[in-house]
Amino acid sequence: MSRQRYPEEFKVEAVKQVTERNHSVADVAQRLGVTSHSIYNWMKAY
Repeated sequence: MSRQRYPEEFKVEAVKQVTERNHSVADVAQRLGVTSHSIYNWMKAY
């Protein structure tokens, strides 16, 4: 299984949706087609 690489801008926008717009991680992950685990990792990184 190959891993999908996401642009930095995509990751930052996903994190903003959770931290600034108060959307749930699960909701953002589903809408963007990524795992919630990925979003939690991106939140840690930023």
